[in-house]
Amino acid sequence: MITYLEGRLIDKQPTRIVIDVGGVGYEVFIPLSSFDRLRAENGVCRVLTYHHVREDAQTLYGFVTAGERQMFELLLSITGIGPKIALSALSGMSVRELKAAVAENDVKRLHSISGIGRKTAERMVIELRDRLSEGEALEAVSGADEPGADDLRMRDAILALISLGYKQADARKMVRHVFAGDTEDVSVEEIVRRALLGQ
Repeated sequence: MITYLEGRLIDKQPTRIVIDVGGVGYEVFIPLSSFDRLRAENGVCRVLTYHHVREDAQTLYGFVTAGERQMFELLLSITGIGPKIALSALSGMSVRELKAAVAENDVKRLHSISGIGRKTAERMVIELRDRLSEGEALEAVSGADEPGADDLRMRDAILALISLGYKQADARKMVRHVFAGDTEDVSVEEIVRRALLGQ
């Protein structure tokens, strides 16, 4: 299996690229998220790949980040989703947005992606929800790829409430209510206390 390609970018289109690796041109299909991050043509680039093999064809799908490739593979594991729809999903939403939609059971948002019907969107929520860790789900919902101090305190407070038996959605709502007030220099323990008291 081909796991990555490194070479000169010969052609760059929104949905496909051609990379020259040692005199061989590889056609690689990419999501829009990867297209935006690739260098200009004739520059050296490296893309992670998913090598899709069928009886009648072999196709390469490329990604700039490991997170994109991982989400692509997760999407392929869902009944009714093939490479084209998985690529469309990554072109329509970022990895974080997809995870957030799954974590929040947002079928309507997933259904808005081109090629994804309502039943497929519902399957995405059901089948992917259990594959996201609590940390991944909270990070996606908080909207922070690189969480700051407030995001980390919010995440830790939500996890603390979940460990006390609260559902994730309820814990998130309780902590957000606390953060609507003044939480500067407030410890995680105090945030949890205020959430439990409904302040």
